[in-house]
Amino acid sequence: EDLESWIARRVDMQRASGQSTNQFHVTRMQPKRTEELLDGGSLYWVVRGVIRCRQELVGFEDDFDEESGKKFCRIKLRRPLVETAPRACKPFQGWRYLEPERAPPDLSSGDTADMPAEMAAELKRLGLL
Repeated sequence: EDLESWIARRVDMQRASGQSTNQFHVTRMQPKRTEELLDGGSLYWVVRGVIRCRQELVGFEDDFDEESGKKFCRIKLRRPLVETAPRACKPFQGWRYLEPERAPPDLSSGDTADMPAEMAAELKRLGLL
């Protein structure tokens, strides 16, 4: 929910300033395996030490920050967020190193439908769901 709220605020700021509302994440270097990553790859979001969700990768764009004099790469992402089975994890560059067989499965909306919301939230927080 925090990440979705952050994304919504960022889109609102982009819209207010007349910028494109395409979603992206910035990293220092463009990955070497772009074709492989764009063939079904996702950026996995680690929130408070747990992989919580992912976003499909749709492109990479090199750019240059004139103020700092440094180049960077925009990782273009598809919206919306896809909730995944929570998995404890240290922060990592999920768009680059998470192999498909190690990726957590997506959650369907019915996975926790038969349990109380508070219990589901606590189990998710603990990385058990």
